[in-house]
Amino acid sequence: MSNESINGGSSGPRSEEHVRFWEARAAGIDAAASVPAYTPTAEDLRIFVRVAALGSFTQAAEQLRLPRATVSTAVQRLEKRLGARLLQRTTRRVGLTGDGRAFLERCVPVLDSLDELGGFFHRPDGPLDGRLRVGMPLGMSAGAVMARLPEFLACHPALLIEISSSDRRADMIAEGLDCIIRVGAVVDESLACRPLGALRLGNFASRDYVRAYGSPGSPDDLARHWLVDYRPNPSDGPAQFEYLDAGAGRTVRVSMRSRITVDNSAAYQAACRAGLGLIQAPPSVVRRSSDLVAVLPDFLPPPMPVNLLFPHFRHPPRRVRVFADWVMEVLSP
Repeated sequence: MSNESINGGSSGPRSEEHVRFWEARAAGIDAAASVPAYTPTAEDLRIFVRVAALGSFTQAAEQLRLPRATVSTAVQRLEKRLGARLLQRTTRRVGLTGDGRAFLERCVPVLDSLDELGGFFHRPDGPLDGRLRVGMPLGMSAGAVMARLPEFLACHPALLIEISSSDRRADMIAEGLDCIIRVGAVVDESLACRPLGALRLGNFASRDYVRAYGSPGSPDDLARHWLVDYRPNPSDGPAQFEYLDAGAGRTVRVSMRSRITVDNSAAYQAACRAGLGLIQAPPSVVRRSSDLVAVLPDFLPPPMPVNLLFPHFRHPPRRVRVFADWVMEVLSP
């Protein structure tokens, strides 16, 4: 067979892959099997993960310090070579398709492994580097963790930290987070869990509220009081006043009336300061606000468990493990 036949009937130069395709076809071999599978580059994977996390090509380009065209081209290259649509583009936001979510779940551990490999010869107790993406409740990021973060970064000056602060349940994969610190019961069985400690809570009201309604002397008085309803997730039911009955060894929940519902800890505390009802929050809230006073000190809520969550399929990188150890120290009494 002539070279012209192998080259598909034209005389221009052809790539080595193209020549192998036609040689295989002439030999009666399955052509698709003769073409090597596409292996995405680490750079393209990192770009895709960042676009998926932020839901924006523009924001991803800004964070990665790349031209927007470079980011867009990288994603288009992935989609073309994989033969699948990974992202659904609208005028307002970029979202993951079903194929995109499945691909993202496989990208993250691959990139983690590459990061681990890159630090293979580093001292296991040496300074951290790279980027750590952490989700945590708004109150925690604005409180003890943020206040002491400078000392952690001083020990690891090459480490970059991104904190996503929200009280709602975050989608770790879609948002590109390495880990999440969650306060309260863990309901997502798809995530691995490492206990970090417990958060003590107290009962509080504003001074104006106490002047207007008085201070409850016992749980029996709660029927004539107001509670700020805290629902960080749309599926959450009405909040209740909770306290630990040490004698019975159980948690008692009391339904109360409420005239305001909020979805984050900042609004929760602000509503209390405005005199709109009682709240149950960490004592650090009182230390930061002279407008609040403690109520029902003998009927405290049970401590809230604090856990570090990360995907089951991912071995947490060293920077996640070290950060978790540090958070445990910060939260310790």
